[in-house]
Amino acid sequence: MSQEAAEQELARVGIGAARRVVGLTVTGGLAVVLAWLALTPDPVPLGLRLLLLALAGLEALVVWRLYQATQKVLVLTAEGLREEGGIMLVRMEQIAAVDRGLFAFKPSNGFLLKLTERGPLRFRPGLYWQFGKRLGVGGLVRGAEGKQMADALALYMAHKGQAES
Repeated sequence: MSQEAAEQELARVGIGAARRVVGLTVTGGLAVVLAWLALTPDPVPLGLRLLLLALAGLEALVVWRLYQATQKVLVLTAEGLREEGGIMLVRMEQIAAVDRGLFAFKPSNGFLLKLTERGPLRFRPGLYWQFGKRLGVGGLVRGAEGKQMADALALYMAHKGQAES
């Protein structure tokens, strides 16, 4: 396969501006509410205040990670699935199956890739997660883009299956 064919973009998945604003607002709002509950003058046990502050801090971390992740775009090429201008998530040879069924444990508006080998633990909230031999793509992504990428991957898997037989 030539270098140009490997770099030809088959599909892309990103997060739109409106979805980004809503996701950040809701997640950030939860962090603010947790901090506000911890700092109210009402008589609350110290342990509960510390727990609420810790949860608010964790939620603020999630907001930051979501902010970073929503700037990324995933690109599918004949070589594999990668972040645009960044890391390769999975090569095409590593994909065993595409699961986009109703009862699949997948992100919203997305799909699940079953891989042939374990990958590193990765998490970009709203865009993708990878745990072991599973890679879930979706969350805040546009439904049409997620479906298009899943269809392209399923078509590739069907073509790969016919080529092997």
